[in-house]
Amino acid sequence: MSTAFQRVGAAIMLGSSVPSAAEAPAIELTGAWATHADLCSQVFTKRDNRVVYAEFSELFGSGFIIEGDRIRGRTGTCSIKSRKQQGNGLELSAACASSIMTQDVRFSLTIINDNNVSRSFPEIAGMSLTYTRCEL
Repeated sequence: MSTAFQRVGAAIMLGSSVPSAAEAPAIELTGAWATHADLCSQVFTKRDNRVVYAEFSELFGSGFIIEGDRIRGRTGTCSIKSRKQQGNGLELSAACASSIMTQDVRFSLTIINDNNVSRSFPEIAGMSLTYTRCEL
């Protein structure tokens, strides 16, 4: 699976070791997420009441769409297999598929606030991206 697909689809951010999952409110991630709020309309659009990638969206940055236990990237889709929440951190494991391959991916999200998350991959040290929830 390409690094670009990993960045888009599966990714979500950095785990933390604060309160236990039982003490933390559930994290709601449904929506379209882009690397910059001002790029949302260039990365995503609505078609038939559904959020989709805009034409030439790859020119304007990275993003992903979360719907329930599915994460859609430009080049593939992931199904979330497991979630582990600790405080504002969420570790995800997902089964991802593109047109050419399948792969299990692990990633972590740190919830900055309701509309901003930071994403990292345990296998890629030092790589972290911040995403903003888009209002469409």
